[in-house]
Amino acid sequence: MNRLYWAISMALAGGVAPNAAAQDATTAAEPAEQVRSLEVVSVVGSRRVDRSDTETPVPVDIIPIDKAATQGPQFDLAQTLQYTAPSFTSTRQTGADGADLIDSASLRGLGSDQTLVLMNGKRRHSVALVNLFGARNRGNTGTDLNSIPLLAIERVEILRDGAAAQYGSDAIAGVMNIALKRSTGCQTVFGYGEYTRGDGENLLGTAYCGFGLGSDGVLAITAEYSDRDRSDRSEPRDNPRTIGDSKVENRTLYINGDNPIGADFTGYFTAGFQDRRASSAAFARDADEDVPSRNSLAMYPDGFVPFINGDLEDRYATLGARGYIGDWHADFSQTYGHNELFYTIDNTLNASIANLDLLSGGAGISPTRFDAGGLLFDQYTTNIDFSRFYDQILFGMNLAFGAEYRRENYEIVAGEPGSYIDADGAGGGNAGSQGFPGFQPGDETDTSRHSKALYGDIELLVNERLTTQFALRMEDFSDFGSTLDGKLALAWHATDDFVLRGSVSTGFRAPSLQQRLFSSTFTDFISGEPVDVLLAPNGGAVAVAAGIPDLTEETSVSYTIGATWRPSASLSFTVDAYRIEIDDRIVLSGRFDTSDPNIGAILESLQVGQAQFFVNSVDTRTWGVDLTASHEADVAGGTLQTMLAYNYNRTEVQDIHAPASLIGREDVLLSERERLFIEQGAPRSKAVLGFDYTTGPWNADLKLIYFGSQTLGTFSGPPAPNQRYNAKASADVSVSYAFSDNTRLTLGAANVFDTFPTRQDPDETDNGHVFESVQFGLNGASWFARLAHRF
Repeated sequence: MNRLYWAISMALAGGVAPNAAAQDATTAAEPAEQVRSLEVVSVVGSRRVDRSDTETPVPVDIIPIDKAATQGPQFDLAQTLQYTAPSFTSTRQTGADGADLIDSASLRGLGSDQTLVLMNGKRRHSVALVNLFGARNRGNTGTDLNSIPLLAIERVEILRDGAAAQYGSDAIAGVMNIALKRSTGCQTVFGYGEYTRGDGENLLGTAYCGFGLGSDGVLAITAEYSDRDRSDRSEPRDNPRTIGDSKVENRTLYINGDNPIGADFTGYFTAGFQDRRASSAAFARDADEDVPSRNSLAMYPDGFVPFINGDLEDRYATLGARGYIGDWHADFSQTYGHNELFYTIDNTLNASIANLDLLSGGAGISPTRFDAGGLLFDQYTTNIDFSRFYDQILFGMNLAFGAEYRRENYEIVAGEPGSYIDADGAGGGNAGSQGFPGFQPGDETDTSRHSKALYGDIELLVNERLTTQFALRMEDFSDFGSTLDGKLALAWHATDDFVLRGSVSTGFRAPSLQQRLFSSTFTDFISGEPVDVLLAPNGGAVAVAAGIPDLTEETSVSYTIGATWRPSASLSFTVDAYRIEIDDRIVLSGRFDTSDPNIGAILESLQVGQAQFFVNSVDTRTWGVDLTASHEADVAGGTLQTMLAYNYNRTEVQDIHAPASLIGREDVLLSERERLFIEQGAPRSKAVLGFDYTTGPWNADLKLIYFGSQTLGTFSGPPAPNQRYNAKASADVSVSYAFSDNTRLTLGAANVFDTFPTRQDPDETDNGHVFESVQFGLNGASWFARLAHRF
């Protein structure tokens, strides 16, 4: 039985859905008829410790991961959710200065830093990188979901509702909780895949083992190695560019478990380690037009493609204890997160060094490899939480309260001098390593901040049919001040099979340290021509001269109203409409050039052509609807699961707040191109229709995926027409056979229609290709095989 599709549909039904199904981690090859349904205790949506996902007054998706980890066509978490949950978006980028080394993810078309990610209910850290390129998550930080191996995960819970009043900053679009497995038994999965054009080879080897620990504890260990090769869809085929998936090699280890401490408490722990070596291709440098500015004929007489290599480290650890103090459930925890990205630029040169060598009588030679510096982010979170259920108050009341202290540190480390210096002065070769100039000493920072939070949460069962939820949270940040947010949610069981639910809440997102402090000079290609661009830090001399104010928090108001209906044990429907209003949204500005009256002379003195800034300048409104339907039937001696999930989402810029010095120049502060990145960085509609049939040892899976249209801007802007991407459909298919209760082989294909986005003018796209990395990406069809075995 396809537990993945069935459980999504059930869990989407929220307060009255059938029990969500979850497959035990040790039964990858178990026949469908032997798998039993069970309620899953959801961490998000409610502070009540014994509440199942079928009782929450707000929409919560429960997505079991075991089948995806053992039989799915995608080998990582972000892409798995991309083709499972319509409200979730993650698109691989290409040629994006580091954003193509990390797959960012988001909910409801908002930014990746507007979705809070938890692991086992504890806040997970964001990445050190700020996304500067690509249609999705431009100007955002986010959480690297692909640092977590699929086989380590029991389920993913997605709260599709504003929840900053419950969980704090970043929860404007919703909350994702990644619940790791703690079951006994061992399991291994080997996977192989590649694109039908013969590139992008993908290797996976992963193993999970859960052991008994002490008298009643569990120690779960997951180890994974994955290696994905480059793909190339550049045109024509003899084009020196390389456009496609980056090369990624991951080594990952996760440990998760718990053990009783005395009679009333249980200690728990989680630790995750991933080392990633990744490489992406930058724009090509020519042998003619780029000499001596960006090339040397003595080194690359036919032109060259620089490679941006990243060494990434991700670390995560939680240590805590939970149990009862009298009638109160208590939870004490300390969480640590670390993410770093260091750049090495290869197959490159510093053109100014090469030109100086030529002018001095040499051949015109520069080093071809540079340490370009890097980024580091650390987060320490301390939580104290209490909860108690009073069954004598009306039909029951749950009271929860707690406190959180969080400390964050962000660091930029300069590269070696050759990665950024201008050796020959103005008018010669360009400064820095081609493809990605290194971070300079002036970019360096080592800055910390802290925040303190108090929250209270009351869930009241007024009668047998009405549940209410109230939440209030105060947070104080050392770098910008305090915020107070609240939430009210209701669920009314009109009948045993039909429930109306809704919520209203205020929320906020603190500006990330990455957005406040990031500083870099990079090379972009505009209409095929290279331009050096400065991203100036907030509060720095250039930003102040341009009139950019200090960053402060985004604020939001969210509304959700929906209904769930289960007319029979085998059929269910849900609908949830939502509206999210965000004020003072932090965005990446348009580009100010050397003609700017405030900073034009400064840019000329820095030898850069344009500058961008992070600024609280936009109010947006997002509204949409989520629909689901699921059905189970006995067909021809087997079981057929059918699931339909659909999301329509629309974001519109309502107002632009220009600082005093920029009034009348709103078209520069938020250009048409940047506005479209905000409004249509993700498709406005997305649907997944799944059919899963099991009979005996055989399982067949067909999933149809629909991506709606998108419109993105161009570099030239009007009158150049915008990039229009038509709606497209794709399909994934697989067939699986269980040789025994322990061993299963799966063969399948993704994007079997070999669908590509609508072609565009490559001089007007962000990546210089004939289309952006939108919808389902730019690689076409692929095939895969998986072998799963349990011990």
